Amino acid sequence: MKSPPSAVGLLARAAMLALACGLAAPLLSGCGPQGGDTETRAKTSSGVQDRALQAELEQQERIAQAHPREHIRELQAIESRAAPGSAERLEALSLRTALLAQLRDRSGHEAAIETMKAWPEASPARAQVPLALMLARAQWLKANGELGAGVRLLGGLSEIDLATADKRLLWRATELRAYMQGDYGEVDAAVESGLKALEQARAMDARWRAATTEATLAFNYFRSQQFDHATRTARDALTVAQQDPDPVLMYTVHTILGIVHSQDEDPRFSQQAREQALQYAREAQAPGLQALALGNLADYELRSGNYARALEMATQSLALAHEGGEISTEILARHNMGIAKIGLKKLDEGKRDVFQAITMDAQREAGSYTAEAWLELGGYLEKFDDLAGAVDAFHRSRKEFDAVLRDETRKAVLEAQARFEDQQRQREIRLLNQDNSLKAEQILTRDLQLKLWAEVGGCVLLSGALLALAYRRIRRTNAALAQTNESLRVQSERDPLTGLANRRHFQQAIAQRTREGGLRGSLFLIDIDHFKRVNDQWGHAAGDTVLVEVARRLRGVLREQDLVVRWGGEEFLILVNSESTEDARVLGQRLLDQMGGQPVDHGPLRIPISASIGFASFPMSPHDLTLEWERAIDLVDTVMYMAKAHGRNKAYGVAAMQAKDHDQLLALAGRIESAWHQGQVQLVSLLGPVQEGRA
Repeated sequence: MKSPPSAVGLLARAAMLALACGLAAPLLSGCGPQGGDTETRAKTSSGVQDRALQAELEQQERIAQAHPREHIRELQAIESRAAPGSAERLEALSLRTALLAQLRDRSGHEAAIETMKAWPEASPARAQVPLALMLARAQWLKANGELGAGVRLLGGLSEIDLATADKRLLWRATELRAYMQGDYGEVDAAVESGLKALEQARAMDARWRAATTEATLAFNYFRSQQFDHATRTARDALTVAQQDPDPVLMYTVHTILGIVHSQDEDPRFSQQAREQALQYAREAQAPGLQALALGNLADYELRSGNYARALEMATQSLALAHEGGEISTEILARHNMGIAKIGLKKLDEGKRDVFQAITMDAQREAGSYTAEAWLELGGYLEKFDDLAGAVDAFHRSRKEFDAVLRDETRKAVLEAQARFEDQQRQREIRLLNQDNSLKAEQILTRDLQLKLWAEVGGCVLLSGALLALAYRRIRRTNAALAQTNESLRVQSERDPLTGLANRRHFQQAIAQRTREGGLRGSLFLIDIDHFKRVNDQWGHAAGDTVLVEVARRLRGVLREQDLVVRWGGEEFLILVNSESTEDARVLGQRLLDQMGGQPVDHGPLRIPISASIGFASFPMSPHDLTLEWERAIDLVDTVMYMAKAHGRNKAYGVAAMQAKDHDQLLALAGRIESAWHQGQVQLVSLLGPVQEGRA
């Protein structure tokens, strides 16, 4: 009989929740470190800073997460004392914004975001606002379980200028990215981000930051089953944390120690570490941390077979989590309660609790957690003789793990493969061209030889025949090479699955469609809604069928001269020559109707699909302004995500922007939703067709 799975399951969830709620304070704000980093904080790009405020802000950064409502008020007081436009005020606002995200206070968070956007242009700290905004938005996505969107947003870190970026903001964002990538199932990427964050922390000479990052890194090593690395890194984190301790940091490091030592033959060290974590959570007087610590101990009792004790602790954890609105901790507690009930032979009741937890995780797109939850459930069901339920759970786990390992990295693999194939084709073209030149030289030499023989031998007719034959061969060779080169060029600019143009073709074609640096025409960005669920539920073959059918439907709507590109995994870009806003509105509605009008047939399945679309026409009304094509794509990408945020299966189009010049246009594009509410931007809203039920 198979025993329940190892600690890589729910222990992994507990570790990431510890990092999110125990270590999140360093992730959440713009404050400096202690120790050697204090001196480096004395001066920044904004000039000499107020050291007293810096000390207050650092303390807030480290402990505010434990009592968010209380510390929001304290941070507001600090903001009021800091100079307008100063780095201290931006740091205090960043920390307060993070706590608002933790509490899921939408109105307060949006107001803080608007304050960041309106930061004084003359302030030296203004240059750090884009990075602060990226971090704040990612924190909101994390707090609301939108892990995929958060990972994609923080992908923008690769475009940040490292030389000018504020080191503290950059470290916090990199650390948060490592957390979210691990939670989302991109474990290898999470380790890579963690190593970058650790390098940044050490460069800042900040012990507590290094301990924070090493704890995150230890978990991600554990998650990738590099247990020796995980143990060494967790012990390093404890050593560093002891040099600059606080209850929240010590809670988190001991939580991670309990996790990584869960693989030990002797369980006593793991148990002691968990109990110490609970003690530190109580010392911090933080109900959320206490809920997590109880959840960790419940998991330990489960693995020890003490199901009644595990149920008691999980129940206490659930009550604290529910009271504090901690959704992630509530999921952990419900799962542990369900497993404990299964251990107490209450199979139906226990499975209901676990199914509820898995459903909540699936809604958060936490694919790695759902896979591990199914695996753990299968192990316990098998142990307690529910073999049919165990087989089903193992099957679901295998599908989820396959999705985590393949689907979440599929875009990156496809892009890497495309780059490799492009390079291969370019090499083939170069080799063929070299071969062409060589053959031409050989034929030329043969031609000269023929002429020589003709002159020497006087065989004029024979020479002419040979020359004619040689020249015909040259023409045939050149024609064949030209055809091969053209075929290779076309292949390098086409998506192999859908047959649509790819980014390479678009970048070459766009130069012909822009004049004086500005794009002219109507631009559409289309994203298939819930495409990940298609792959998860019906497999990648079904996903490929959907992509091919979407490409066919798009071509069916468009004219031959319109440019349609497979822009990303499930994203498509369209550029049409018409500059009319009304034409764009009509086409946007046709695209919505075509995308969502009929399910996609895949064997016996009928897979309902829909799309979210953003579009705009250039020159932009009412002052006929244009944008560079990169900025134009950013604009339609923004309104496309607005369509997703407002319910999906819809399109938003930019009809007009009250901007008098290029800079004003860019400024409005950067805050388009608030500008829309203020009447500075006119949007067209289109609804897709009513969807049929799912297969």
